Amino acid sequence: MSKDIRIKKGLSINLVGGAEQTTSKAVLSNVYAINLDDFHGITPKMLVKQGAEVKAGEALFYNKDREDMLFVSPVSGELIEIQRGARRKILTLKILADKTQEQLTHTALDVKTASAAAVKAHLLKVGCWPYIKQRPYDIVADPDSTPKAIFISGYGTAPLAADPDYVLQGKEAEMQAALTALGKCTPGKVHVSVGTNGNSPLAKLEGIELHKISGPHPAGLVGTQINKIDPINKGELVWTVAPQDLVMIGEALLKGVFNPERIVALVGSSVKKPKYYATKIGTEISTFLYASGVNEENIRVINGDVLTGAKSSPDGYLGFYNNTVSAIPEGDDYDFFGWNKPIFNKISSTRALTFSWLQPKKKYKLDTNTNGEHRAFVVTGQYEAVFPLDIYPMQLLKACMVKDLDEMEQLGLYEVAPEDFSLTEFICISKQPHQQIIREGLDLMYKEIG
Repeated sequence: MSKDIRIKKGLSINLVGGAEQTTSKAVLSNVYAINLDDFHGITPKMLVKQGAEVKAGEALFYNKDREDMLFVSPVSGELIEIQRGARRKILTLKILADKTQEQLTHTALDVKTASAAAVKAHLLKVGCWPYIKQRPYDIVADPDSTPKAIFISGYGTAPLAADPDYVLQGKEAEMQAALTALGKCTPGKVHVSVGTNGNSPLAKLEGIELHKISGPHPAGLVGTQINKIDPINKGELVWTVAPQDLVMIGEALLKGVFNPERIVALVGSSVKKPKYYATKIGTEISTFLYASGVNEENIRVINGDVLTGAKSSPDGYLGFYNNTVSAIPEGDDYDFFGWNKPIFNKISSTRALTFSWLQPKKKYKLDTNTNGEHRAFVVTGQYEAVFPLDIYPMQLLKACMVKDLDEMEQLGLYEVAPEDFSLTEFICISKQPHQQIIREGLDLMYKEIG
């Protein structure tokens, strides 16, 4: 029996350009890339040199702090480039794909009889461990840790986000294997959240604690669900896994392979035919972006959703964790006296000269214009109106900015990740980078407290 959770605080951002529920196969990319920024807090140690030939699923590097935590190639081919930054920091690895793919395979694991140690060892060896994240700190989980619970959110509320109910169809066997195996790694429960429509493939699985979530964004974020179901206290930790990553973990357990295939939603008002594409992690975005066509020349390509994604170029590469690519108009123009006239074509959480509250279901075509400049925090109470966690958002942001570890701890930094502040950043009249502030605060706390 499911447990219902209704989120009241939040803001649904309805945008033009949602993906039609049809899936096409993307053109195969010539070059695939692994961006090391996707693995926050990981110090890579290379296992292969530039120019080496690798198989799909073969390890490229490992975590300096944990040698058995491997990060593998999505395709077979030649490692043609290792891009480095300041102090020779590795930024990106690029692989020129072979025409005929060769897959590295491992022995499958019997999830019903395997122990927790065997599950961890298998996922580390195959290369699927990085899909398991932990809170606090929002980093790749420590295999030696024991989480008090595991959380999976199968309810998407982010603007134009891929629909989990659609992309997970037919993947019940893989998800069941993953959930059965992960359930052995915690003495607590595996919490799975779905929408109230009852169509999610996740709702039919066994060995889970099912929750039905309703409400505006950020109801679909796993951080919101953790806060409402089983909040994190000092000294505790939980693991989180994204639904499509759950499928890849299941395939690694059942077949012994690292399968980089992913269904990606290409969305946004700048896309002529928004739809889903079957592709691979690290593929060139241009392999499916131009297949749907674009409406304007001056567009912003976002690797992820419009609130939490990273700015990219059409020649960029799909992120390791991303299942959405957004394309919206670049906002490099300004409204003359835009602050002093009624606004009908933009979303706002206030009623001052804006009228989006009169049409809550209207879809908007927004660009990247911030409609203001960076300035000091202004106390308005807006953050609290859209922030459903039992945390004071402005006070926590200020504590992170001044690096007050005691305040950060007492105000609940253990519970949050940068994405939990994406909505407060969107409505912020001070144009402060909330997600960056929280990320820097988490990094500081991890370094000083661990």
